[in-house]
Amino acid sequence: MTRTNELGQPIGDALPAGWQPPPAPSRPILQGMRVRVEPLDPERHIVDLFEANNLDQSGAGWTYLLAGPFADLAEYRNWMETSCMGDDPMFSAYIDLATGKAVGLGSYLRITPSAASIEVGHLRFSPKLQRTPLSTEAMYLMMKHAFDLGYRRYEWKCDALNAPSRAAAERYGFKFEGVFRQALHYRGRNRDTAWFSITDKEWPAVRAAHEAWLDPANFDTGGQQLKRLSDFMGDN
Repeated sequence: MTRTNELGQPIGDALPAGWQPPPAPSRPILQGMRVRVEPLDPERHIVDLFEANNLDQSGAGWTYLLAGPFADLAEYRNWMETSCMGDDPMFSAYIDLATGKAVGLGSYLRITPSAASIEVGHLRFSPKLQRTPLSTEAMYLMMKHAFDLGYRRYEWKCDALNAPSRAAAERYGFKFEGVFRQALHYRGRNRDTAWFSITDKEWPAVRAAHEAWLDPANFDTGGQQLKRLSDFMGDN
């Protein structure tokens, strides 16, 4: 039922009594069953990431990112050191626990504690991470940490023409909110931006779906899923 004020006008739901803005994330180390999310460190991660990214010989994984591909380690290091060491965006590396190697990276960005809103982005999943349980677990760990801190809104944005990213957002449980036309430009071309989000009200069901999908019991002896994440997500 919609709330109204003393003038009979519809107004939004009240915040919980005593609500306070959440803190900014503080470079967390998030441990999963298959993957660890840890602060990006060029010295520790750059060689693994460069080698893993180079398995994408077509370069298709860079098309919708603001930077890359990188010709060599020196160029990649320069980008990391100048673009990835700040507090917003706050970059993390994704570590495959089976090998101990970094296989992807991503970040929190547009971190706005006053609005209790935070975004996940700058995602670069190498071929070693793409379409694996590790990538889903990494995304689950990052969103869980944000909601555990008290964020009310978790965002995903991408080029509106980036069909794989849009499909991934919806698979992870994000709701499509619309397209901001000519939101920015990059690589000499326009970008219309598709917006997605998960709210704190939606998070409990999304969390339960992720945890059920990630459960080892949902995978056969060959590592193949028995049920899809969408099977657990229902109408979320």
